Amino acid sequence: MAQRKPKSLVAAAFSLSFFTLLSRILGLLREMTKSTFLGTSMYADAFTIAFMIPNLFRRLFAENAISVAFIPTFRRFIEDEQDEKTAQTREFVSATLTLVTFLTTIVVALGIIAAPLIVPFFYDGNNVATIRETAVLTRIMFPYLMLISVAAFFQGILNGVKIFSPSGFTPVLFNAIVIASTYLLAPRMQNPARAMSVGVLAGGFVQAAFQLPFVVKTGWWCGFSSIRKAFTNPGTRKVIALVIPTVVGMAAYQLNDAVSTALAGKAGTGIVSSLQYSLRLQELILGIFAVSIGSVLLPDLSGLAKKEKWDEFSGMLLQAIKIIALISVPVTFFSLSTGEDIISLVYKNRTFDAESVALTLTAFNFHIAGLFFIAVNRIVAPAFYAQGDTKSPTAAGIIGFAVNIALAFAMVTFLAKGTRAGGGIALALSVASAANTIALFAFLSRNKSINVKSITLGTIAYTIKLVAFSAAASVPVRFIHDPISSSLAGHGRLVSFGIPLAACAAAYGAVGIALLAVTKDEILAVAVSKIRRR
Repeated sequence: MAQRKPKSLVAAAFSLSFFTLLSRILGLLREMTKSTFLGTSMYADAFTIAFMIPNLFRRLFAENAISVAFIPTFRRFIEDEQDEKTAQTREFVSATLTLVTFLTTIVVALGIIAAPLIVPFFYDGNNVATIRETAVLTRIMFPYLMLISVAAFFQGILNGVKIFSPSGFTPVLFNAIVIASTYLLAPRMQNPARAMSVGVLAGGFVQAAFQLPFVVKTGWWCGFSSIRKAFTNPGTRKVIALVIPTVVGMAAYQLNDAVSTALAGKAGTGIVSSLQYSLRLQELILGIFAVSIGSVLLPDLSGLAKKEKWDEFSGMLLQAIKIIALISVPVTFFSLSTGEDIISLVYKNRTFDAESVALTLTAFNFHIAGLFFIAVNRIVAPAFYAQGDTKSPTAAGIIGFAVNIALAFAMVTFLAKGTRAGGGIALALSVASAANTIALFAFLSRNKSINVKSITLGTIAYTIKLVAFSAAASVPVRFIHDPISSSLAGHGRLVSFGIPLAACAAAYGAVGIALLAVTKDEILAVAVSKIRRR
């Protein structure tokens, strides 16, 4: 079958990175919209939990099935394709679409029916009004699972033929629609949380509908098959066989999120939403840097592993870790120094008041402390996938899950009470991320061809240097922040918090870059060299 010639890998990667950045920015704007309408109220908690429930199933099954199972199987079909096999590929695509829609429709129906039974798991039994509203919002948003699963299926087809831009753009559309729906519908509905929920549903529909014309253009749109054919097709059976082992690891991760959210929900009003606001800031940084570097790294590591060029493999992995350390460690120290200004600049308004800022800051300080470990995990995991090893990252994830749940439970039950509970839950996640990192390095040492000792020592030495430099760069921030902030207080959010933040960032960056330049930092030198070549 004749297909559109795909863009070069570099162009596709650039396009995808751009849309990822745009999506993360709009995702932050979506959270800002939520902070404007809901703050850290019971409605904010209700929306956060109600949206998390269908999202849990989406991440567990839809995204997992498409990335791990459907795309590789679909690629095998089209790479081996001959005229007589085209019909087999079409049958596989049709059967997969049928399977996705059939199974997700059943889950959606069960979810809508069982919502009043699921929701109380996330709250103290006394929060009757919040439980009731969360159940309503859950029922509104549960069909999003089916829509986003179909959208993920369309993305799988497009990515399978190396078309990335349409799928990369759909999260941008989703966030834009949620934001617009909230502003348009909030005055017309019982509360703004319901307006946002309708926006989620509309956004899911557009994510699927937007990709459909591009799928049709590839020639692989085949419609539906019978349920019987969907379950008996050799291709779909292969997909199911590939998905089942990975669901265990994903289930651990998603259960992690669900239990942490339940502990937060039981800790008091505003804890759930403040954790979400904090995580959104962290995810913006991760989405721009760690995910992009990890995505670009995987194909190169796969090629080196296939050729058994393990010295180059080790060198590339260490350089990638150093790059992410050069970003995450300084960002961590700067965020710890200016966290209140960052949160106030992004979120503060009449609804998101000083109390909301304090709640979110408590969580943010502990979340950001784990940024380096989370970022490194995103870089080291591709080293296993490049070797065809999905079990080790899964095992490391389960270890992290166990640490997080045990520590979060201890924090909320014994150590952190009331508003401090958000900080305890955030700290548990950061410690669990560190445990995950240690486990990944331990599992990496199983391959004796990889110089794990050199990678580990190189990572530790470089990180210690960056910690020292970042701490030194934080000193001028302490001196200039308060005078600037005091002189601009009361002049609006952008001036009162934005200008002091910009001034502190300039001072912090100048000292940090100077220290790197004086010590002739290798990673900085590589970056400068590449910029000059352009």
